[in-house]
Amino acid sequence: MKDWNYDNEQWTELPTYLRHLPLFTRHYDLTSFILSSLWALCLKAIFTFYIRLKTSGSLKETFKKNKKLILICNHTSHLDAVAISAAIPFRFWRNLYITAAKDYWFRNHLFTWFSKHCLGAIPVDRKKNKMEALKLCVNLLKDLDSIWLIVFPEGTRSRNGNIKNFKKGVSLFARQSETPLLFLYLDGTIPLWPKGRLVPKPGRLHLHLGPIVPPGPIEEIQEKYTKWSQSITKL
Repeated sequence: MKDWNYDNEQWTELPTYLRHLPLFTRHYDLTSFILSSLWALCLKAIFTFYIRLKTSGSLKETFKKNKKLILICNHTSHLDAVAISAAIPFRFWRNLYITAAKDYWFRNHLFTWFSKHCLGAIPVDRKKNKMEALKLCVNLLKDLDSIWLIVFPEGTRSRNGNIKNFKKGVSLFARQSETPLLFLYLDGTIPLWPKGRLVPKPGRLHLHLGPIVPPGPIEEIQEKYTKWSQSITKL
């Protein structure tokens, strides 16, 4: 893995809102490690006692066998990203990245600090400068030895749980970097943290681990994901 270098061209050419994530590796100092560790303990407590998270399948074994994956999941709540993080063993967090809406997760200093140090978030500007984040994600997938990139291909939350049309970005990520996709499905987030509510309710949440599929056109990816997710919801 290449060393962090504050003076390299990739760093100096990155836009300001992306500079916490260089193209080759995430910077880890003692402060970042402590913050990540504390956040991991907090998530463990929340998703054990307050929200009881059940996972079908082993993410640990999946990550041992696959150094690079794009994790795609349905999106109905702000609980989604942290729930997936909670299900992933802390030892893999250094290789974990999450695409996040810049207008929400980076909207003020507090959210920006949290997104950088706790989520490892890549801010995606949904209104402009989209290509900057797209290029960064592709470069990360190509250049890092190990990376698991969480992407919500619908681009925004679904109010009723129905899967919206996938954005083309996830197909671009996969095809340009030749990275396979892992299907995930979260069941139960809408009742726990519906759109408009300030904090989540206590309850149960189920994360389903699905198949790993090769890169392909976005229509093909969506068709496969929809069929698989429908088979989950009918159980």
